Amino acid sequence: MFRRRRREQPEQAEQESAAPMRESGPWDADEPHPESDRIDLGGLRLPHNPDFDVRLASVGDQHVGVVVLYEESSLQLQALAAPRSSGLWDEVKAKIVGQAGHLEEREGPFGCELTGEMRVDSTTRPARYIGIDGPRWFLLAVISGKAALDETVAAAYIDFVKDVVVVRGDEPMAREEPIPLRRPNEQTGEGADERPGFNPFKRGPEISEIR
Repeated sequence: MFRRRRREQPEQAEQESAAPMRESGPWDADEPHPESDRIDLGGLRLPHNPDFDVRLASVGDQHVGVVVLYEESSLQLQALAAPRSSGLWDEVKAKIVGQAGHLEEREGPFGCELTGEMRVDSTTRPARYIGIDGPRWFLLAVISGKAALDETVAAAYIDFVKDVVVVRGDEPMAREEPIPLRRPNEQTGEGADERPGFNPFKRGPEISEIR
């Protein structure tokens, strides 16, 4: 099980009192945001929901995304580095459409999103692709399965995404480079059974579960 982050840093609390807070996230770690118990994965801090099965996805030895399972559905999350001057969603949308086949654009809670199907091995699943541009980061959320068609189930995922905190950091990163994640309290050199596979532009991930 994940361990929850008990409190945000004191300097963040000071920022909250000094500046107005947006109605909802995803939040940048450096902006005022609600203080709550969150799962600290380094590049992402996730709200705690006891109904969700949260897993970490890896490519080789790098943790690059999160998969959340709930009600015969899945939510894939990946945070990417973005340029300071512009967002990535327009070009990421073009890549998804080029590889996922026929998708439709529609307005959703975060703006324009794509709906249709995603290929998983030799089958397809209904899917929603949601992109959020932040300050020097981009968050891709892919909802698939029952929740892609059932707004009641999807609402729980949408609320989850609205309370995610992205920790971009100050280090230089290449355009579209995944913002690295880690297991809670992970120590350098710890081994784990990790299988490659999180690629939002191709097929569904094979994932490594955090226990």
